[in-house]
Amino acid sequence: MEDDMTTRRGFWGTIRHIAASDRLSGLIMLGFAFAGLILANLPATAHLFETVAETHIAVPRTNLDLPIGHWAQDGLLTIFFLTVGLDLKQELTTGSLANPKAAAVPMLCAVGGMIAPPILFTAVTFLFATFGPGSVGNVILPTTGSVIPFSETVHGWAVPTATDIAFSLAVLALFAKGLPGSIRAFLMTLATVDDLLAIILIAVFFSSVNAWYWFVGIAVCAAAWAVLVRMRRVPWAAVAMVGVLAWVMMFEAGIHPTLAGVLVGLLTPARERFGESTPRAERYADKLQPFSALLALPMFALFATGVHFEALTPELLLSPVVIGIIVALVVGKPLGIMVTAWLSTHLGGLKMAEGLHVRDMFPAACACGIGFTVSFLIASLAYANLELSAEARFGVLVASLIAAAISGALLSRQSKRYAAASHSA
Repeated sequence: MEDDMTTRRGFWGTIRHIAASDRLSGLIMLGFAFAGLILANLPATAHLFETVAETHIAVPRTNLDLPIGHWAQDGLLTIFFLTVGLDLKQELTTGSLANPKAAAVPMLCAVGGMIAPPILFTAVTFLFATFGPGSVGNVILPTTGSVIPFSETVHGWAVPTATDIAFSLAVLALFAKGLPGSIRAFLMTLATVDDLLAIILIAVFFSSVNAWYWFVGIAVCAAAWAVLVRMRRVPWAAVAMVGVLAWVMMFEAGIHPTLAGVLVGLLTPARERFGESTPRAERYADKLQPFSALLALPMFALFATGVHFEALTPELLLSPVVIGIIVALVVGKPLGIMVTAWLSTHLGGLKMAEGLHVRDMFPAACACGIGFTVSFLIASLAYANLELSAEARFGVLVASLIAAAISGALLSRQSKRYAAASHSA
């Protein structure tokens, strides 16, 4: 019995170690993303993958009847958003966002990094619609020849706004071992605010409000959660029931149900209570991290990229949507961040962290072009047209890989330069 306990403890310790490693969890998620793309397009597996993804699972006595692919997006991804909510609460209470003055530059950079990409995406797709092949005001998708109005194509403006914090930190872990901690802290703060803004964006632009009484239900669930998680002995069965009810209420209210995770996460106490050694928000986030990093995100990535293309050829890279997203993420993200950093420090009177200059942030700013998780989610929400949604997700994958490669090379060079400087000193 003792050997079994030791084995279980050792196994769970290994799982926690993998989940806590930015590089390992990032590579696992990337592997699942590629697996989804391949399985959905290999002749031998495409039909089986589509059958599994489209198999409906219904919850009795509710309107919940979703295919497995949607359960991965709307259900499992809620675990990820719950960890985001818990992390945000901790950062707002005791972390980098607790002192707005100290975090002002990266917070503003997050805003700048979300403004520039939609402008570039809109400009690129507008140029295709104006000067590209076909009639003025339309874009042609090269793989199928479909003619899409610019007014429909531009619905994807929000796709390249988000930064994937897990992947950007994975790139830092792989290529930036010699860099000062202030650069990682800058990226962490920026990506955290970016997450918060992306959550607001989803709630405002991709929700269809239904009957008012569902919002009363959401408020009741929120109040119940806030009370239960503050008790000396937390009744976990009741907490789980309230969390599930909050998810259902969000779904019925017309708000993307994953935001239920953010809501209850933000209502969790982020200071020590009853003599506890660590805040509950931090502790709960640590316990959920393995499920988020090794279950929710990989399964979401598998189904998010598992889109079938009639012709998965190099011509796909000529799609106006794909090119627009690549330009927006690879160029727009670092451009918006660097311009905002320069304006806020040179004209706004704000200061970077001690020892850092604006130019030092360029490699990390390039890492912010890794969209992935939230960008995949927004792509599926922004386009009702399945072809546009598929191309948008493909564009996010390609853009994220390009941004990761560029930032990895720049961070490696920067890391060597810092190491050489510290060695000579």
